[in-house]
Amino acid sequence: MRLIGQVWCGLLFSFGLFAQDLPAFQFDAPAMKESVFKEGLGLLDRERDEYATSLASFAANYVVDHKANPASLDFSQRAIGLAMHLSSRNRKMMVLKHQLSKGIMPQKVEAEYSPGTLAALFLRRAETLFEQKGDQNILLARALIDIAATVDPMNEDAVYAYELQKIDYGELEWKQFTEASKTIVPTF
Repeated sequence: MRLIGQVWCGLLFSFGLFAQDLPAFQFDAPAMKESVFKEGLGLLDRERDEYATSLASFAANYVVDHKANPASLDFSQRAIGLAMHLSSRNRKMMVLKHQLSKGIMPQKVEAEYSPGTLAALFLRRAETLFEQKGDQNILLARALIDIAATVDPMNEDAVYAYELQKIDYGELEWKQFTEASKTIVPTF
């Protein structure tokens, strides 16, 4: 009887150690072979890096605020994917991508912009990119509008622009930002 008790305790201990190694959640990290944004994008390198940092900061806080629910992880995959294509070596984006891919809950970060301000910034930049024309600028503008509508769903201008672009262009294909095999030919 004593042997059975020892075996039982050993099994419980083993399962306890195994359970500690399991990630808290599953996150399908975006992958990229090369950026969909080449020469001619209407953003300076510094701006690209700042936008990537803002996307990663918001995504980290969004995951924490929503306790890594599937919707927050889906949004974070898109935000990280876009950030990767804007600035592939952005520190915040790389750290967040690593943490989420390991199932580690990120810490809240000090964001430079409130959600309302960030959504307004993305919307204004998207308007400028549409005016500059070009496939890459339109693709980025559409992505920024999509993100802006999620960042601040109370921003009527962002939501209206998002709904208009769905009518004009259809849903944005986020796989071009999140899957390596889809990054060669951008679609807008």
